[in-house]
Amino acid sequence: MPLSFLRALGVAAVVAVASSMPAQSSSSPRPNILWITSEDHGPHMGCYGDEFATTPHVDALAAKGLTYRMAWSNAPVCAPARTTIISGLYPPSTGSEHMRSLLPYPNGQHMYPDLLQAAGYYTSNNSKEDYNLAAPASGKGWSDSSPQAHWRNRTAGQPFFAVFNATRSHESGIRRRPHTPIHDPAAVKVPSYHPDTPEVRRDWAQYYDVVSQADAIAGEHLQALAEAGLTEDTLVFYYGDHGSGMPRSKRWPGNSGQQVPMVVYVPEKFQALRPEDYVPGGMSDRLVGFIDLAPTVLSLAGVKPPASMQGTAFLGKYIGPAADYLYGFRGRMDERNDLVRSITDGRYVYLRNYLPYLPAGQYIDYQMKTPTTAVWRAMFDADELNATQAAFWLPRAPEELYDLRNDPDEVNNLADSPAHQAIKARLRAAQQAHAREILDVGFLPEGELFTRAPGESPYDFARQPGVYPFARVFAMAELASLPAPESLSALRAGLHDEDSAVRYWAALGLRMQEAAGLPALRMALDDPSPFVRIVAADALVNFGHGEDRERGMALLLAHGDPRRHDGFVSAAALAVIDGLSAVPAPVKSAIADYAFESGQWPDGRYRNVLEGVLDHLHGVVGK
Repeated sequence: MPLSFLRALGVAAVVAVASSMPAQSSSSPRPNILWITSEDHGPHMGCYGDEFATTPHVDALAAKGLTYRMAWSNAPVCAPARTTIISGLYPPSTGSEHMRSLLPYPNGQHMYPDLLQAAGYYTSNNSKEDYNLAAPASGKGWSDSSPQAHWRNRTAGQPFFAVFNATRSHESGIRRRPHTPIHDPAAVKVPSYHPDTPEVRRDWAQYYDVVSQADAIAGEHLQALAEAGLTEDTLVFYYGDHGSGMPRSKRWPGNSGQQVPMVVYVPEKFQALRPEDYVPGGMSDRLVGFIDLAPTVLSLAGVKPPASMQGTAFLGKYIGPAADYLYGFRGRMDERNDLVRSITDGRYVYLRNYLPYLPAGQYIDYQMKTPTTAVWRAMFDADELNATQAAFWLPRAPEELYDLRNDPDEVNNLADSPAHQAIKARLRAAQQAHAREILDVGFLPEGELFTRAPGESPYDFARQPGVYPFARVFAMAELASLPAPESLSALRAGLHDEDSAVRYWAALGLRMQEAAGLPALRMALDDPSPFVRIVAADALVNFGHGEDRERGMALLLAHGDPRRHDGFVSAAALAVIDGLSAVPAPVKSAIADYAFESGQWPDGRYRNVLEGVLDHLHGVVGK
C-alpha cells in the first residue's frame, strides 16, 4: 500500500478526531501552554528544599504555582523518556524502551501534538526530538520543530503550545573542562553510594552549577513571556527529563534516576483548569509521571485524551483519578542489554531485576567518560570501596526494596527484611499486574521485535492472537530470574516450548543456575533461535570446562561475526565475550577484524550498539 495513501489515512484520522472535539466559544479563550524542560537533573532545586542549590527562577515560579513532590520520568535516560511523553504510551508496551532504538508507531494512534494542532494550536518544539518511535502516518504534529522554533512564529491570536529544551545541565556538562566551580566542592553532600574523593566532589559541584545554568535559561523564557504580556494567558511547566546525570542516577531505574522536578503555574484566569489541591506556592502529593503529560496537555487544551493513552490527566478539563503507583523501566542502555522494572508508591521503591547476574554498573562507554565513574570503577578494581559503594559494580539481587523516607540514597535493600514482606508483596503484585496490563514486550530479545511480525509495531502484534504469548513468556521470565534449585525441572521443560521467547527465558534461567544448568543447555546450542543459542554458549563458556568451553566459544565467535549475522545477534554474542575475565589469545586474533556493518540494523540509531561493544572489546583484546 503506498505510503502517501497511508499518510492520507492518518491525516484523515486526525481530522476526524478534531471534528469530534467540543467547540470553543469566543467567550472562553484557550490558554497558551509553555513547557520549559532541562536535561539530566533531578529535584536538586531550592523549591524542593535543597539549600545547596541556586535556582531562583524556578523557585519563583514554584512560589506562585504548584510543585509536585513525586514526579517520575518513567525512564532513567532521555530517548525512552521522551518517547513516553510524545506517545502517551509506556515504551515497554511499544518496544521502544531501548536507548536509541526506532520502532513503528502503533496503528491508528497519534503523537499528542497532532491532536493539539488539529484543535487549532500552534505547536513548536525547540528543538530535540530523539524519539524511539517512527513518526506515525499522520506526521509529527509540530508546526515547527527546529532550533528556530518559537511561539512568536504563530499566527496572530492563535493559541500556542511551545516546548523549549535546555541542554546545559546534560551529563556532558558535568565533565566539561576547564570549569571554575561556583558551588563549593567541599560543601557538597556526597551520596553514600559514591566514594568521597576530590573528583566526585568536583563533579557534584559542577552538576549544581549546570542546574543553575538551566534555571537561568528558564528565567529567560519566563521573562520573554512577561515582555510579550502573555504571563497571565499562559500555563507554564518546568521539568527535568530524568534524574541527575551523575552515575547511579542516570540510567538507573530507582528513584535517583527517575525523580524529576515538576513545577506548574496556572494563572488565575484559567483557575477552572487547576486541580483541587492547587494552592499557589503549594506542594502536591499526587503521583505524576511522564506517561501523564500527553493526556494532561490535551486536557488543558480542552481535548479529551484518547482512551488508548496509558496515563491520566492531572490538570485541565479531563482530570482523572490519582494513580496509586508510578512505574519505571530500564532496557538496553547504549551498548549493554538489561531488563529492570520498577515501581513506587511515593515512599517505597521496588525494583525487579530480570537479569540479576548483570551489575547495574555495566561498562557503558559514554557513562565512563564522567570522572566520577572512572575513579569509582578504579577504586572498585583496587578493592578500595566499602560494601555500599561496591554494590553498583556487582551482580544484583533479583528484587530490591528501598524506603525513601529513611533511606533516600536507596542503599539499604529491604527485600529480605521480615518486617517488609507485605510491602514487597504488594509492590511486586502491582508491578506484575502492570506488565500484564500493557503487554510488556520487553521480555522479547530485542531482535525479535523486528522478526515476529516484520513491519508491524510490537504494540500491535502483541495484541494479535498467537504472535506473542505474553502469559507464558512472562511466567518463564519470573521463574528464570529468581534462581532456585526447585525450578530446574520447569526450566528444562521450557527449553522445549514452541515459542522462542519462552525458550530464551528458560535458557537464561538455567544460565543463572550456573553449573547446574549445563546438562540441559548443551542441547540448546542447536536451538532454532540464535538468542537461545547465545545464552547456552554463555553458560558453557562461563561455567563449563574443556569441550563445553570450546563449543561455546566457537558458537560465540561465529555469531559475533558482523559479516554473518545481523547486529542484534552479533552484539549479543560479542557482549558475552566482552564480559569474560580473560579473553584467550585465539579469540583475540579472531575478532581483531570484526567491524560495524551498516546493513545489519533496521536504522542508523542502532549503530552504537555494536560499535560500543566492539570498541571496548578491541581495547581489551589489544592489551
